[in-house]
Parts: sequence; structure tokens; C-alpha cells
Amino acid sequence: MAGGFAGGTAGAGRAEFYEGKITGYFILACIVGSFGGSLFGYDLGVSSGVTSMDDFLKKFFPDVYARKHAHLHETDYCKYDNQLLTLFTSSLYFAGLVSTFGASYVTKRRGRRASIMVGAASFFLGGAVNAAAMNVAMLIVGRVLLGAGIGFGNQAVPLYLSEIAPYRIRGAVNQLFQLTTCLGILVADIINYFTDRLHPWGWRLSLGLAMGPATAIFVGALFLPETPNSLVERGMLDEARRVLEKVRGTSKVDAEFEDLKEASEAARAVKGTFRNLLATRNRPQLVIGALGIPAFQQLSGMNSILFYSPVIFQSLGFGNSAALYSSIITGSMLVVGALISMVTVDRLGRRFLFIEAGIQMIASMVVVAVILALKFGHGQELTKGVSTVLVVAICLFVVAYGWSWGPLGWLVPSELFPLEMRSAGQSVVVCVNLFWTAAVAQCFLAALCHLRWGVFVLFAALIVVMSIFVILLLPETKQVPIEEIWMLFDRHWYWKRIVRKDPKYQGNLHLQHQDMPPANAAGVKPSSDV
Repeated sequence: MAGGFAGGTAGAGRAEFYEGKITGYFILACIVGSFGGSLFGYDLGVSSGVTSMDDFLKKFFPDVYARKHAHLHETDYCKYDNQLLTLFTSSLYFAGLVSTFGASYVTKRRGRRASIMVGAASFFLGGAVNAAAMNVAMLIVGRVLLGAGIGFGNQAVPLYLSEIAPYRIRGAVNQLFQLTTCLGILVADIINYFTDRLHPWGWRLSLGLAMGPATAIFVGALFLPETPNSLVERGMLDEARRVLEKVRGTSKVDAEFEDLKEASEAARAVKGTFRNLLATRNRPQLVIGALGIPAFQQLSGMNSILFYSPVIFQSLGFGNSAALYSSIITGSMLVVGALISMVTVDRLGRRFLFIEAGIQMIASMVVVAVILALKFGHGQELTKGVSTVLVVAICLFVVAYGWSWGPLGWLVPSELFPLEMRSAGQSVVVCVNLFWTAAVAQCFLAALCHLRWGVFVLFAALIVVMSIFVILLLPETKQVPIEEIWMLFDRHWYWKRIVRKDPKYQGNLHLQHQDMPPANAAGVKPSSDV
């Protein structure tokens, strides 16, 4: 097939000798692997729609149902403020937070593919329990099983895609995870739109259909190749070489294979991978990849809009069907953003997309806050014109997130960690991500009730902080081989002062990398350029 690639000047070491082409085997692996994101996306979309369905609320949350239909002045912002209802949403993410540490063990010892399969099986069981739920306890049990599935899937899929991809197109390949997440949200929104009309069991169908993508992913994973990185890490060198040759479509993989073996040898020499995250030489990966980006991805406020978009639109005076229809629009914008990101991420770079989107997201949140401050909160529905401006502002916010913090929040952390702590690092990424997802989900409706329009000002302020964080601390990683990302920090204006303090880092640098060529393709100059 067309679409060959070769190494360039993106990094040091043997990258310039990497060879290969885009093969059908590689495409199949990417498609099946990336659909792990559909589990996460389907749940985001389904839970947001189901929690606004009258039949669901009457059965499990009658107080919320009564308040929703009261149309009182004080319920404009507060009609859905119920901690048990938000626990239905956030319990999944707390479960995913815990399960990701078990996923780390499975991913490292049994491979990336095994974690994907375990996640799909758990998600299937969760969908079945939720569809058959007779009380809130069954709902929560189902959500916990779904959360375990997402914990395993989100831990393994970004790693799988980053490792299987040629480094020149790693960004676009990794973004397949975000694309399938967005498609899952959009499909769920469409399903909710139609099941809302099936009384009184439409919500059961929405929740139960989660078993569909879980089944497809489990069956597809049976035919997935394991990543060469994982096979080398587990000592299966012959199999790793065979898979690498098949995925790259050539037998000339000596340079890449040697890099994988050297990275694996370095990994085996390291003990206590979770503890190793705290080492001074790994401080950039800890601060940027494990803590900063995963937290900021959720603190942008995007998932609050996804969780509760039908609820938000109903609170703003839209009817039930109109609210679900508006959710379809925002879901479509998320897909558009993901497609734009796939096309541009390896051309324009990660930093450009982060910064541009930050400006657009801040402006959108300010517009929403100003309109709500001036026009909303008087116990009356918004006019058609004002409602249209609100939807447009939210769509501009969503599409910007769709090409920046959404996909890059998974891509960039999966690129940063060296092999010896990649599985552990990704577990921390997912753990931090799900912790803030759950916290924001649990608190958003209460914040909307008490802060009113100020909650959108808060999100705008947080996006300002996020953008400054990226500008100052994140080096450009586009077209840099994944096993050579660490070199960027040795040349970063700030991080080089930190990592060089570690004696082990200095010794490794002195022995193995005395003559590193400049990383111009990374956008990082040896002296002071970010």
C-alpha cells in the first residue's frame, strides 16, 4: 500500500534509519485498537441523556422529577441539583480510578491487548446490569462495572496506539482514540433522542446497548497483534520482531528493533516503577504527563457539558426533545474537532493546537457567562435568538476542545514516559483523569446551582491557567520517536535545570548521548526556546 515513511531528523539515535510503510495489517490494528475509545464515549453520551429522561427520573429519582416540572424561579439553575443523581454519573469514574492500577499490572505483565479485552468484558457486564436495574443500588453496581471497563480501556488503548504507530504519524494514529470516543458520544446522543420516545423503557435500551461496542471490541481484540514494545518488554524477542516486520511491511526493521531492545534493557534495570515516577530525572513526565494535562483536561469544563448537556439545555429553557437534539449538535462538533486534529496534529504540532484552542474556549465561556448573567434566572424561558447564541458559543467551545485538550490530553501523556515506567505512568494519567472527571461530575450541578453563571467564568479562568502551563512547560513532541522524547527535556529552557540534577540522569547522558544532534524538528532549541 502507498504511504511509506522513513526516519528523519526528528530525533537522535537510530531514528533516521527507521523504515516501513503503511500496511493493511497496521490499519486493522489501529481501527480495532482505537475502538476502545467508543466505550468511554458511549457512556458519556448515554449517561447525559438518560439522566434527563422523565421515565428514568420517575423510577429512580422522583424528587428530581418533581423539581424539574415545578417551573419555580429558584429551580432555573438548581432543578437537577441532587447528589444521588450525580453519584449515578460519577461512580463510574471513581471505579475507573481504582481499576486503573490493576490495569497497569495486566498491561505490563500480560500485554496491552489483554487489558483491552478485560475492559471490554467488564463494560459488557456493566451494560447488562444497568439495563436490568430495578433500584439505585443496581444502577451503581452496573456503573462500577462500566468504570472498571473504562479504567482498563483508557489505560491500554492510548499506549497501544502510540506504540504500534510509526513515529511520523503517531499523533494522528493516537487520535483515533479520541475520534472513536467522539463517535461514541454522537451515537449515544442519537440513540437517546429516539429512545426518549419509547415509554417507559427507552432508558433501558439506551443503557443496554453499551453491550454492543463492548462485544465488538472483545471479538476484534482476539485478532489484534500485541505491540512490539510490549513483546520485547516481556522477553518475547522473536515474536516482537515478527510483529514489527508485519506491521511495518518490511524486514528492514533492525534500527527500530534495536531501539526497542535497548529501551527494554533499560526498563528491566529499573526497580519500583511507580516510585521511579518521583525521581528528579522524571519530574517533567510527572508534572506534565501524569498530573497537569490529565487534570486540566477535565478542569476545562468540557466533560461537564458532555455529562449534562441535555440537563443544561433543559435548565436554560429548552424542551426535553430540543435538549437532546442540541446534544446531538454538540456531539457532532466534537467529531468535527477530532477529525481536524487528526489532520493537523503532526503538521501544526501539539502546542499550536493547545494554545489556539485555549483562546477560543476562553472566549466561548465568557460569552456564555455574559448572556446568562444578563438574560437568565428570571423563571422564564430564553428567547429563540438568545438560545441560538448560547448553542453557537457552546459549539465553538466543544469543537475547540475536540481538536485540542480532548485528543491531546491522551496523546501527549502517552508520548512522554520512557518504556520502564510507561505502563505505570499511563495508570497515573488515567487515575488523575478519572479522579477529576468524577470530582467535576459530582460537583458541577451543585456549582451551577450556587455559582450560577459564575461557574462558566470559573472554567474560563482555569483555561487561562492551562494555556499558560502549556506555553511555559510543554516542549513540542511532533515527529519525535517515542523512545527519544526524553531528550527534549534536556534542552528545554526550564526542565534541563531540573533533570540534570539527578546523578543517574547525568551519568546516562554522559555515557550514551554525548553527541546528540539538535532537535530542530521538535521545535526545541538547545538553549532557551520552549
